[in-house]
Amino acid sequence: MLKTAPALPASIHVLERGWLSSNNILLYGSHGVAVVDTGYVTHAEQTLALIQHALNGRTLDLIVNTHLHTDHCGGNALLQRHYRCDIAIPQLDADKVRAWDELEQGFKAAGQCCERFDFQRTLTPGQVLELGDLLWEVHAAPGHEPHSLILYCRAERILITADALWENGFGVIFPELIGASGFAEQQAVLELIESLDVDIVIPGHGAPFTDVAGALARAFSRLAYLRADPRRNASNALKVLIAFKLLEARSMSLAELDRFIDGSSLVQSCLQILHTDHSAVLSEMLAALERGGTLRIVEDRIEAC
Repeated sequence: MLKTAPALPASIHVLERGWLSSNNILLYGSHGVAVVDTGYVTHAEQTLALIQHALNGRTLDLIVNTHLHTDHCGGNALLQRHYRCDIAIPQLDADKVRAWDELEQGFKAAGQCCERFDFQRTLTPGQVLELGDLLWEVHAAPGHEPHSLILYCRAERILITADALWENGFGVIFPELIGASGFAEQQAVLELIESLDVDIVIPGHGAPFTDVAGALARAFSRLAYLRADPRRNASNALKVLIAFKLLEARSMSLAELDRFIDGSSLVQSCLQILHTDHSAVLSEMLAALERGGTLRIVEDRIEAC
């Protein structure tokens, strides 16, 4: 049975993206247009074209970043150059963006990249934003990423969750890979979402959905599964990081993949948690990705599907 798309207000338009890029959420207001999150840098030209088409002659006034993972802020620089728009980021990331080096090191740890951008505004939990002629409460959403935020429109009972809640799960709990706390924070975020009166969730990946209770039940179950054995989070993260790199490159030799694995500190953290080296898990991981239709292996090369 086909699912019916949720009825969003006319002022909200969701550009649902595929692998590598987060969704782009356009909010049209009488005082300007904002977009929440901008996708990955290699998709920046596509993001610009999609937004230009959706704006239909209007200009973009503001970029809002829920968090600064590469798949959510990679289009910032190009969009800002084109529209001369402001960028709003989580306040706790402000120093990193100003200095850039520490932020860039985080991108490199995952084997990813992002074009440098500047910001003009910061976002803090408890703040209320006017976007698309609607008021949005800013809430902290650590777990997947320590400084991540979610946006809640109480009047329309709409929640923009980024990677804190998807229809079937949530983003990798990255802090746990580097010895920091993340599972407890993700639990608290899910409990926060459960406490809100939400009719529609607009996630960072996947289509908007209305079965919020079902999504929360699946997310709580998933989190309990991961917390029971941290190696499960590491194994999932390893698969996500490798798949992301392969889909970015589109085609890699096995030797190139080996170099990526050796050079990514996040991948190395996953392997340490799993108490193994990459040769012991790589063939199994690639076989699983091939079975899932993410890639195919042709002789000594790996091709993204």
